[in-house]
Amino acid sequence: MAVLKVIEVLSNSEKSWEDATAKAVKEASKTVKNITSVYVQDMSATVKNGKVKEFRVNLKLTFQVYK
Repeated sequence: MAVLKVIEVLSNSEKSWEDATAKAVKEASKTVKNITSVYVQDMSATVKNGKVKEFRVNLKLTFQVYK
């Protein structure tokens, strides 16, 4: 039986929601090992002068802590 843990992570990007997600996984991978999946829970963006300035994601990362 595997034991999994889920943590919530916030990230942002000036490019896209996909880039914000990739940045979150890359950064979390520096300290969290065995990440198995990511679930994007929420997406939002900030707007300035009629243009999207920043993409934001609130996601859940799942990783294995025990096999």
